[in-house]
Amino acid sequence: MRTFKAKALLGAGSLTLALVGAAQAGGFSRGTADTDILFDAGNFNIRAGVTYVSPKREFSRTQDPQPGKFNPSGLAGTSYTDDYIVPSMAIKMNLTDNLRCAATLVDNNGGSVTYAVPKPSGKLSEDFTTNEKALTCGVKFQAGPGNVWLLGGGYVETFNYDRVNATPIPGAFANLTLGGEEVGYRIGAAYEIPDIAFRAQLMYRSGTDYGATGTLAVPGALLGLPVASVPLNATGTGHLPQTVEFKLQSGIAPGWLAFGSVKWADWSVQDKLLVTSVVPTPGGPVPGPGSDDEYFWKDGWTVTGGVGHAFNDRVSGLVSLTWDSGVSTGYDFSSDSYTLALGGSVKDTLGGELRAGVGVSYLTSAEITKGADKGFAVKDGYAVAGSVGYNIKW
Repeated sequence: MRTFKAKALLGAGSLTLALVGAAQAGGFSRGTADTDILFDAGNFNIRAGVTYVSPKREFSRTQDPQPGKFNPSGLAGTSYTDDYIVPSMAIKMNLTDNLRCAATLVDNNGGSVTYAVPKPSGKLSEDFTTNEKALTCGVKFQAGPGNVWLLGGGYVETFNYDRVNATPIPGAFANLTLGGEEVGYRIGAAYEIPDIAFRAQLMYRSGTDYGATGTLAVPGALLGLPVASVPLNATGTGHLPQTVEFKLQSGIAPGWLAFGSVKWADWSVQDKLLVTSVVPTPGGPVPGPGSDDEYFWKDGWTVTGGVGHAFNDRVSGLVSLTWDSGVSTGYDFSSDSYTLALGGSVKDTLGGELRAGVGVSYLTSAEITKGADKGFAVKDGYAVAGSVGYNIKW
């Protein structure tokens, strides 16, 4: 029956839906650990992919020049969002008939911007990424026509942050580099009926709190020292959210599958990114240069729906539409976004499966109405993304 072919469609879907997280505007979300590999047939599975994202958002308005601040008028009409790549990998092994575990790797959060001229704060570029390495296991029990799954595991999340600021000294810059590592966990449950490709799944992932440490290198002249650059010990504090996601899929006709998901993230935990530094002096350390990036986000919601079809024994495809609520409360440009994604998979003669997808996101316009950057605005923007991956099982 072609209904059974629907079970394989979300293999392409898991890759294509990575486009959704990668291209969305809300918060810093980029990728999600591919724990769905736990449900794949096979005793040993490897699934790897990469997503390339190119977002474009242009300033439509900037502040009037302020005394003692950099003039941001050169930003109008320029795009500040950088292209980026999101890697993902998952390896699953069956330990017994009813117990299996998966090791996953993904860049789950990130942000990257470059400004044509300094913002009033002096910021020229900013880039950060969190990389999650995780182990998640699932145990299943037969219940009625299907199986109940209990899911859980832990992760290690690595945080890397780089920022460049212009200074009042022409041609001299302040460079901030921070790094940190935190641990967390995920737990969940699912119920599946393989014969009709039905699966309902609920997954919780804990959040992380950072006190990342590193170096702020500032021109010596800013501190009254006769050296080109002075490395200062620096600390950055911030928060990344916990999430709850519900996924549902089911075969709806021979060879056809419908799927959807709803995800909540408490981005409201991220109010500020606070950076402090320390200057060593003969009388002891004293507070040095710092910054206070304001976000004051609200919680975010991401809703996805789509349908997939198996055209024959080797080729399948799907289409999905996603709305991301955005999380801005007036301090930045994290507005609503809408993403259309198309994906497909082709099985080869070696026993593997090539998967690919494309996505286009519409990023709604936004205006900053509060905080230090009040008066800035951006036009409607867009993001295009492409994803490719390969899956093999034994």
